Amino acid sequence: MRDSLNSPSDLSGATHHPAHRWWALAVIGLAQLMVVLDATIVNIALPSAQRDLGFSNDGRQWVVTAYALAFGSLLLLGGRLADLFGRRRTFITGLIGFAAASALGGAAQSFTMLIAARALQGVFGAVLAPSALSLLTTTFTDPGERSRAFGVFGAIAGSGGAIGLLLGGVLTEHLDWRWTLYVNDVIAVFAVIGALVFVSSRVPTERPVLDLRGTVLVATGLFCVVFGFSNAETHAWSDWSCWAFLVAAVVLLASFVFWETRAEHPLLPLRVLRDRNRSASYISVFISGVGMFGVFLFLTYYLQQTLHYTPVKTGLAFLPMVGMLMLAAQLSTNVLLRRVGPKPVVPLGMGLSAAGLVWLTGLGLHSGYAAHVLPPLLVLGLGLGLVMPTAMSLATLGVAAHDQGVASATVNTMQQIGGSIGTALFNTMAASTVTSYAKDHYGEPNVKAEAAVHSYATAYWWAAAFFAVGLVISLLMYRRGRPLEDTPTLPPDDDAEDPAVADAVTPTTPRRP
Repeated sequence: MRDSLNSPSDLSGATHHPAHRWWALAVIGLAQLMVVLDATIVNIALPSAQRDLGFSNDGRQWVVTAYALAFGSLLLLGGRLADLFGRRRTFITGLIGFAAASALGGAAQSFTMLIAARALQGVFGAVLAPSALSLLTTTFTDPGERSRAFGVFGAIAGSGGAIGLLLGGVLTEHLDWRWTLYVNDVIAVFAVIGALVFVSSRVPTERPVLDLRGTVLVATGLFCVVFGFSNAETHAWSDWSCWAFLVAAVVLLASFVFWETRAEHPLLPLRVLRDRNRSASYISVFISGVGMFGVFLFLTYYLQQTLHYTPVKTGLAFLPMVGMLMLAAQLSTNVLLRRVGPKPVVPLGMGLSAAGLVWLTGLGLHSGYAAHVLPPLLVLGLGLGLVMPTAMSLATLGVAAHDQGVASATVNTMQQIGGSIGTALFNTMAASTVTSYAKDHYGEPNVKAEAAVHSYATAYWWAAAFFAVGLVISLLMYRRGRPLEDTPTLPPDDDAEDPAVADAVTPTTPRRP
């Protein structure tokens, strides 16, 4: 099938668009949901998997970390492979590989087999995620349609973690922990069929050369970031291995940036980062990733361990937040971004997210859901719905067609690395708080439960601080005015283009009175 994807305007001035683009959006959304929910869906199943396979408490961390290490470290490579081989091809390859790895994990008979499957999921997820976002960007070029499409995509990216908690609870409670992995195969069947039918196929006319040195530098650097923070979660911050990996990460990533300024065919062309709106969007996605995973993790602990919710009830408790996030996503991309631009929208979302987290610090042993948990969750959903879709849309707006894959990969890298850092950092802060609180209140009634609730509040304060920093950064970095709606139309998927367009930055126009 060959659609007139992003083809030039005809003599009447109309622009051709893929005939099945909204069905393509559904397929892309399914793929993104697979990748995002897999970061949390297995969490609820871990105790059952541990009993079944007989691994230690330390091993539980590796079920999560194996996925994060492979996924986070290989995303930029996956994005460039999409530019190199064609996005539809890498999209379908990622779907099939992710499904196969999920089937392997679901059938795991040993801890080693499960860890290998999770790592393979991360590898193919790193191919799938940037392909999905770049397909979305090159499929929807009309400003109005692009806004609606990114509203849907951003809502999925922002709420996928909460959906994973709900789905993981339902599958674990009513079926078996293995179905938290097998469910990806069910989703993948529909996604692959949909991709073959609705996503257009293009053969690249100009293949970028793969930057091998840059690939090794950034992959090992990102690996060290995730591994270093994961070590901090399971060991003390004073442990040498934690700091050794983090220092190595700084050196490797700095070397990568230096090499990219000299490479003839850079993995991440620095022209992608030159635009202020785009750079601000990457930072905003990173900060949202840090804060989101902190909320999902510690509020899940609170609901299950303090309020004694079942896994399914815990997942249902997040649904109002998901609904608010989806409504806010449509509002931010379809109305606010197009009328006033990102400068007021993203800072407002950051401020609301920080406020919601501060509100959560007031939860106690006997707090009720409707009175104490639901209101801050709704505020958080509103805040994240203003930040995530807006930032994701601007992070890829105006990027040259042959850089779409790596630009999309950078978005996913920011969210994944942010989530890894947030989970490890907040876990270590919460653990030290529990120890300190229990020591200072030794002998008091319910000291263990009170210490846990106090540790959750500490994590919320830290997450709120990240969003407060994000508010300041987004205020300073985003340009005034709405993004220019008549940006140059991207050429067909993976086709060559005028080199001048490759260095174009995202323009803006003054706000309408």
